Amino acid sequence: MRVLILNQFYIPDISPTAHLAASLAEDRAARGDDVTVMTSRGGYVYPQSNERSGATKNLRIVHLWTPQFGKGSHLRRLIDYASFYLLTMLRVATLPKQDVIVSMTTPPFIALAGALHKTMHPDTRLILWNMDCYPDVIERYGLIRKDGFVSRMLRRINREIFDRVDHLVGLDQPMIQLLHSQYASRDLPSSVISNWESASIFNRGVYEASRRNFQIPGSREKFTILYIGNVGYGHLFDTVLDAAELLRGEPVQFVICGGGARWTQLDAARNARGLENVVMKAYLAVPTERLPEHMSGAKCSLITLRDDALGLMSPSKMHASLAMGLPVIYVGPEKSNVDEAIRRFDCGISLRHGQSAELVAFVRKMIADEQALEAFRARARQAFDEAYCDARTLPQFDAVFRPSE
Repeated sequence: MRVLILNQFYIPDISPTAHLAASLAEDRAARGDDVTVMTSRGGYVYPQSNERSGATKNLRIVHLWTPQFGKGSHLRRLIDYASFYLLTMLRVATLPKQDVIVSMTTPPFIALAGALHKTMHPDTRLILWNMDCYPDVIERYGLIRKDGFVSRMLRRINREIFDRVDHLVGLDQPMIQLLHSQYASRDLPSSVISNWESASIFNRGVYEASRRNFQIPGSREKFTILYIGNVGYGHLFDTVLDAAELLRGEPVQFVICGGGARWTQLDAARNARGLENVVMKAYLAVPTERLPEHMSGAKCSLITLRDDALGLMSPSKMHASLAMGLPVIYVGPEKSNVDEAIRRFDCGISLRHGQSAELVAFVRKMIADEQALEAFRARARQAFDEAYCDARTLPQFDAVFRPSE
């Protein structure tokens, strides 16, 4: 089977989609498929070297040239997107017939390239592997006007794509429902497949060894709650800051490691309140295989999601947190993939925005009751082993690739 995967980022880039694309590509190649990955030379956080990683006998990686202007401004990002769109369209159009095309959503609407190939080869199966919902997310956060010209144009493009998609893969049921309600003109076959981390990278030996290390400053003396990832439009920290204020003077610290559109705003709010127990560190620009050592020393993982982000996006660091045996403190809406994981495996606490007192009570209980903390840690790792590692999730793509078998 010839398989084409479309995504702007690929290893050694550190973005989550780069590693997910590589994981799927390598798995399909190992199963005997003839896999091509169409990606760019640019990086998510900073420009990468010209190193080419992941190629095997059945796997070909095509790195397309882009200006690599980065994410410094909307214009720079749009220029990178435009060049990638154009070159991808040209290359995909000249490929021999593909049996399956998997299009991710970085950049948004790159599935148009897959739709073009399907127009030329109608038997090709086009699979949309959706990570973020555009233009819905940029409408909701005021970056474009809802029902304005740009919005209408982008929605029309989406409907054209969905008319050609054979199967939709989403990260949770709210995402599937949103996309069906907005763009699908028919009963589109769909699957919920969670993102994952590698069981080999987060093996139990690494997991146990990492617990004896303390890479996070202050984590020997303090109960450390770690947030690692994007601080963007879909994330809200008011409840966390309220909890930090209530915990002032206690041996607790919130370490927020990342960056994004709301980073400066969060830093200003922290400073305005004088919250020395909230520590902010810039993005960890490290490969996934080094994440365990950088997460070591944390006692719990923190994940937030705005209520109006439900269905639009899915936090990507839950899987590494579970792999490290970190109980998850989630502040966000019900029915998200994180809320579902916590309820299914009892591997943390699921809170709504405003429940700062409940967050504080949970932290104090974990500090006071080591046995309870260890039980949560064990259930977090169990959740990873049973539902959120590559060994469990990758086989789910078989039914998507070969629906008749």
